[in-house]
Amino acid sequence: MKENIKGQPGNRKPDGRKVQSPNKKPNPVAYEYTDEEYRRLLVKKQTEMEKLLSGFAPVDPIVGMENPYYYRNKVCAEFRKLKNGTIISGRYQEGTHNVIETKGCKIEDQRADAIIQDITGLFRSFKMMIYNEDSGYGLIRHVLIRTAHQTGQIMVIIVTASPVFPSKKNFANALLKLHPEITTIVQNINTKDTNMVLGDRNQVIYGKGYIEDVLCGKRFRLSPGSFYQINSVQTEKLYNKAIKYADLKKKETVIDAYCGIGTIGIVASDRAKRVIGVELNAEAIRDAKINSRMNKIENIEFYANDAGRFMVELADADEHIDVVFMDPPRSGSTEEFLSSVVTLSPRKVVYISCGPDTLARDLKYLTTHGYQVLKITPFDLFPFTEHTEVVTLLTRDRVIFK
Repeated sequence: MKENIKGQPGNRKPDGRKVQSPNKKPNPVAYEYTDEEYRRLLVKKQTEMEKLLSGFAPVDPIVGMENPYYYRNKVCAEFRKLKNGTIISGRYQEGTHNVIETKGCKIEDQRADAIIQDITGLFRSFKMMIYNEDSGYGLIRHVLIRTAHQTGQIMVIIVTASPVFPSKKNFANALLKLHPEITTIVQNINTKDTNMVLGDRNQVIYGKGYIEDVLCGKRFRLSPGSFYQINSVQTEKLYNKAIKYADLKKKETVIDAYCGIGTIGIVASDRAKRVIGVELNAEAIRDAKINSRMNKIENIEFYANDAGRFMVELADADEHIDVVFMDPPRSGSTEEFLSSVVTLSPRKVVYISCGPDTLARDLKYLTTHGYQVLKITPFDLFPFTEHTEVVTLLTRDRVIFK
């Protein structure tokens, strides 16, 4: 899933005005599902995927989690100052910018939750002003925490409305005294009137300004704005399935489209002859190049370009591509990109989707232009939410997948 940490969709109208609060009361009380209830939720998602996608190919059983709690490695907290001076942290009520106090969320990393609670207390101790988006007054906009599943490293990102962050060194020292496990603390500066969580500027307060994690045996550097799947346990299963579908024999040229920081391409590089990663976000491409060097990979190259346009250029240059991995955002791919896939005519396409509705739309295009769907496997990458991730194998050859 391409979850954009810079965005906070659905909270404003197209003209920038805030959406009014719906006529329902929030319920911030955490509910813990039983194992049987979780299995029923998996059955529900399985049924939904079969209804949506079984017309293309049989849908394999959904891959659930053995322990579906505390899986989110990225947690964003919002803040509000009450009339009595108390500062609370939590999440926006659905469809609004009204902050509802949240403690102990069952799907978020427990280390992140503890750090956020202590940061909230420190904001009051240091007399930090919480940003008011209506008046444009105040300093603290958000806190984003990223945790690495394998290495245990932790990044704290404090998003401010101004470059001036009074006593930031003292604040960092106080936070580190409470949580010495923190690896790095970064101030992100967002001065714009926007729904975007992160701004374009970062100032490192403590540490290196990034953390590292290990995924499928490869090491990845994560900067504040890096895209990284939020459920590391399930992502390893998902990537292993995608690479199994590709069935690489060390002689193929592979494209990793919408490559982000290069995770899929880097994981697949041991099994391919050549890997080409393409991604529109130049910052992500910089991270991808660093990650390939860090893993000492010599058969991979990355390009900052629109994926569809780039593939058209490859087709014009008569480049031969064997496999395309594509992992577009929830809105799915574009007709330009899908047309470029058809033009390039790779033998296999491995489509990783976080939007099954748009996956169905895109599969319809590809299957009417020479491809057939061989395998579909859903993954519960986001337990206790309505979202499902799906890996699909398409091929031009009429073969039976083993």
